[in-house]
Amino acid sequence: MFSLHLLPPSTFSVTFSNSSCRYPINASLLNPYHLVNNTQIHINTCCNRQISKSRTRFDKIARHPFGVSSRFSSQTIGAAATGAPQESSPEDEIETPKTNKNLKLAVIFGLWYFQNIVFNIYNKKVLNIFPYPWLLSSFHLFCGSVWMFILWSFKIQPCPKIDASFIIALLGPALFHTIGHISACVSFSKVAVSFTHVIKSAEPVFSVIFSSFLGDSYPIQVWLSILPIVFGCSLAAVTEVSFNFEGLWGAMISNVGFVLRNIYSKKSLQSFKEVNGLNLYGWISIISLFYLFPVAVFVEGSQWVAGYHKVIATIGKPSTFYAWVLLAGLFYHLYNQSSYEALDDISPLTFSVGNTMKRVVVIIATVLVFRNPVRPLNALGSGIAIFGTFLYSQATAKKPKINEGDEKKN
Repeated sequence: MFSLHLLPPSTFSVTFSNSSCRYPINASLLNPYHLVNNTQIHINTCCNRQISKSRTRFDKIARHPFGVSSRFSSQTIGAAATGAPQESSPEDEIETPKTNKNLKLAVIFGLWYFQNIVFNIYNKKVLNIFPYPWLLSSFHLFCGSVWMFILWSFKIQPCPKIDASFIIALLGPALFHTIGHISACVSFSKVAVSFTHVIKSAEPVFSVIFSSFLGDSYPIQVWLSILPIVFGCSLAAVTEVSFNFEGLWGAMISNVGFVLRNIYSKKSLQSFKEVNGLNLYGWISIISLFYLFPVAVFVEGSQWVAGYHKVIATIGKPSTFYAWVLLAGLFYHLYNQSSYEALDDISPLTFSVGNTMKRVVVIIATVLVFRNPVRPLNALGSGIAIFGTFLYSQATAKKPKINEGDEKKN
C-alpha cells in the first residue's frame, strides 16, 4: 500500500510504505497542471511491490506558472528518478549575460557602421566644394585629439601614464598612420567614395607581401585568397566611371601606410601592452596632427582663403559648411573609437568579417546618396574584391601566419 503526501508547490513526493525507494520530483521543473502527454506508469502490486515503468514519454512541457522556463533532458528525468540533486543547466545560467553581450555588440556594430557612413558622406560633401584634403585631414585629427582630451579630462576614459620612451615608440606608427590617412583623403577628393573603398579592400594583399618580406610565412590558402582581391580591384579600376590615377594611387598608398603602421606597431609597442587600443589610437592621432598640419600649410595653405570664399559663394550659408566639416571630423574619430570597442569584445576574425561588411554598407550608401553611375562590370569587380577580402579573413583565422624562426626551432 502506498500513500501520497502533498507538500508545498516547491516539491512533492510519492512514498511507498514498505520500500526504501523514494522518488522526489521537483515541481519547479514539472508543472503539475500541464505536465505530460501520453505518459503511462504501470504499477505492479505484487508481493515484492516492484514498480515497473513501461513507457514514459514527455511530448510537451508547459511553462512554469511563474514564468521560469525549463528544458527537459534524459539527465533531468534520471536525476528525478534516483533522488540525486539536480544541477542547473550552464546554458540557463549564461543565457542572460550572453544575450546582453550580443545586444551590446549589435549596438557597437550599428554605431560603427552608421558613424562610418556619416563620415564618408559629409567628408565627400565638403571635398566636392572645398577640395583641400590636406586641411580636412588635419582637422579630422584635430577633432580626434580634442575628443580624447575631453575623455581624459573628465575621466570618462582613463588617461594612460606615458613617458618619453612611449612617445618615441609611437613616432613610427604615427608617421605611417599620417601617410595612410592623408592618402585616403586625397583619393576621396579625386574619385567616387565607392571606388576608394574598393581599392582599400586590397589592404590584405599589401599586408601579406610586406609581412613576407619581413620573414613571416603564410599557407597557400592565404596566397590564393588574395588573387580574387587583385582581380576584383583591377576589374573595378578599369571600369570605374570616375577613374583617375591620383585617386587610384591615393588609395593604394593609403593601404601601404596602414599596413606598415600595423606591422611597425607590433614591433615598437611590445613594451606598452598596458595601454588599451583607444588610448593608443588617441595618442597616434595627436602625434599625427603634428606631422600633418605643417605639411598641409606648405602644400596647399596659400589656397585656403580663396577656397573658403568660393565655398561661401556657392552654398550661401557659412553655417552649413561649418556643420559639414564638423560632422566629418567628429564622426571620423567616433567610427574609429567604435571599431576599437568592437575589437575589445570580439575575435579578430569576427572583426575582419565585420570590417569587410562595413565596406559593403558604405559603398552601397554612398552610391545611393551621390547617385554615382555603376557599370555592371564595375559592380562585379567590386563584389569579387570584397569577397576575396572575406576569404582572406577566413584563411588567416584558420591557419595563422608562421614565423620562420619558430618553424626552424620546431
